[in-house]
Amino acid sequence: MLLAPNVWPRNLVRGDDGVVSVAGVSVTDLAEQFGTPLFVIDEDDFRGRCREIADAFGGGEHVHYASKAFLCSEIARWVHQEGLSLDVATGGELAVALHADFPAERITVHGNNKSVEELTAAVNAGVGHIVIDSEIEIERLEAVAGAAGVVQDVLVRVTPGVEAHTHEFISTAHEDQKFGLSLASGAAMEAVRRVFATDNLRLVGLHCHVGSQIFDVSGFEIAARRLLGLLADVVAEFGVEKTAQMSILDLGGGLGISYLPQDDPPPMKELADKLKAIVTNEAAAVGLPTPTLVVEPGRAIAGPGTITLYEVGTVKDVATSPTAHRRYVSVDGGMSDNIRPALYAAEYDARLVSRVSDGSAVLARIVGKHCESGDIIVRDTWVSDDLGPGDLLAVAATGAYCYSMSSRYNMLRRPAVVAVKDGTARLILRRETIEDLLSLEVGQ
Repeated sequence: MLLAPNVWPRNLVRGDDGVVSVAGVSVTDLAEQFGTPLFVIDEDDFRGRCREIADAFGGGEHVHYASKAFLCSEIARWVHQEGLSLDVATGGELAVALHADFPAERITVHGNNKSVEELTAAVNAGVGHIVIDSEIEIERLEAVAGAAGVVQDVLVRVTPGVEAHTHEFISTAHEDQKFGLSLASGAAMEAVRRVFATDNLRLVGLHCHVGSQIFDVSGFEIAARRLLGLLADVVAEFGVEKTAQMSILDLGGGLGISYLPQDDPPPMKELADKLKAIVTNEAAAVGLPTPTLVVEPGRAIAGPGTITLYEVGTVKDVATSPTAHRRYVSVDGGMSDNIRPALYAAEYDARLVSRVSDGSAVLARIVGKHCESGDIIVRDTWVSDDLGPGDLLAVAATGAYCYSMSSRYNMLRRPAVVAVKDGTARLILRRETIEDLLSLEVGQ
C-alpha cells in the first residue's frame, strides 16, 4: 500500500481509508467529476521541477522544456511563467505554443523533416532558434529567411556517435539514425561550411541528443568532448571573429526519472553541476571559452507529477499450466493512452487507490480494453486478491509521452486532463466525445 515518494507526485497522500488524494483532491472525487481514464497533474510538482532545473543550470534561459513530452496551452503557460524556454518539433506544437502567447524568441524549433510551411511559420513568428538537421534544410531555410528579409539564428544538430540510456552508454555506436549530421563522416562540418556560406542564416551553436532516461553523465561527457572538438575545428577554419557568435552548446534532453521505486536518477543539482564542469573542462582542453550550456528536459519536468486514473472493469484468472494461472485485471484505458509499455517495454508502478484492502497479494497483469494482445499497461505487479470491478487503479509517472503519444485506436476517446492545486481541480483538456470522433467525417 506504500507509495514510493520518488515515483509518485510530491503532493500525493493516502488517507487512513486508503483513498489517495493529489494536492488535496481525492481520486474518488476526481473520478466522479471527470470520469476515467483520467490524467491528473500535480501543478505544484510540475512548476517546482521547472524551478529546480532552472536553478540547477543557472537560469531558465539554459533550460528548454521539450514540449513533445506533453504540451497543451496551459502547460505552455506554466513553462513561460516559470521562466523556461521551449522546444517544439512540429508546426502543430509551435501553433499551440503561440496560441498560449509563449514568447516566440524563447522557442527553438526541432525536427528532421521540417516543411517549407513549418519553417515559414517559425521564421514569421520570430522564433529564437531553428536546429538544422540536414543539408537540404539549409537551402530550404535560407530561401524562407531570405523571402522574409530576416537573418535566422540556427544551430546544427550533430550526431556525435554516442548512445546513452540509464546507466549505460555506447561511445562508438548509433550513427545509423534519422536525426542530425554525422560527426565521424564529416557531414556536420560540411553543414557548418554551408551555413556560413548563406546570407540569411546565423550559426550560433551546436546541438546533439544522446539518449533517453539517462542516469549517468558519461555519455554527455563524450558528446560534449566531441562537439567541442568540432567547434575547435570550426574556429580554426573560419577564425575567431567569424565564429564568435557560436556560443551555445545544447546537449539535448534525456534526463531520467524514477518509474519504479528502485530507480535512482541523480539529484538534479548534482547532475547539473557535473554537466557544467564537463563543458567547462572540455572547452578549456581545446582552448575555447566556456560556451553557454543548454539542456532540453521534458520527461524530467512533466513525468513524475502526473498519474493516470483507471477504473477496473473485469478480473479473470487464465490457466498458464495445469498448476498455475495468471490474473488479468482489465481497466478502461490502455495502449491508446499509454503506448510506452507496448512500444518500449516500459515499466510502471500501479496501485489500488480508492480504498483499503486487507486481501492477500496476488501476481497480476494490468491490461487495457483494446482489441490487441499487446495492450499491456503493467506486465507483472502485485495486487490485492479482492481487487474487482469499480476499484480505482492509478499508474504513476505518466506525465511524459503518454497523452502526447495517445491515439484513437478502437475509437476510444482520448482521456481528459486535469490539474490539481490547493484542493482544487481544473480541467485543462476535456475528454473527447463521439462528436469529436465523427468530426472529420466527410459526406453522407
